[in-house]
Amino acid sequence: MPEPLALGDAIGWVGTPLADLEGETLGEVQSVYIDSTDHHPAWLVAKLSGGRRGRGARTIAVPVGMCAGAPGVGVWAAVDGSHMRGAPVVDPTRPLLREHELTICEYFGITGDLGRAGSVAELAEGAITAIPPRS
Repeated sequence: MPEPLALGDAIGWVGTPLADLEGETLGEVQSVYIDSTDHHPAWLVAKLSGGRRGRGARTIAVPVGMCAGAPGVGVWAAVDGSHMRGAPVVDPTRPLLREHELTICEYFGITGDLGRAGSVAELAEGAITAIPPRS
């Protein structure tokens, strides 16, 4: 099993561009959600640009496990840009609850008993599963 991304590394990505599978810049990393129990980074929070007039700007969570630091790019996500643009919206000032996080997991194909979906599904309904890091 690969070593989890260090919280300091994930926080270091805040303010950098986020690119999709093809390398197209979609927006900027705004924050990080960390697991409410072990405090490892779980999601990058990104504000996607909304086009020429800013319409359709969305704030989404992208699985940390699908992201990597990319020199000259910022953060690269192994996700198609149109798929990322349709991701469920999050409010980075509020924690994620089990149900919302499972919806996001399913959207990104993280299902079943493995990975983030498996660990979150074990928790009680309404449980806080991921939180913004403390400043």
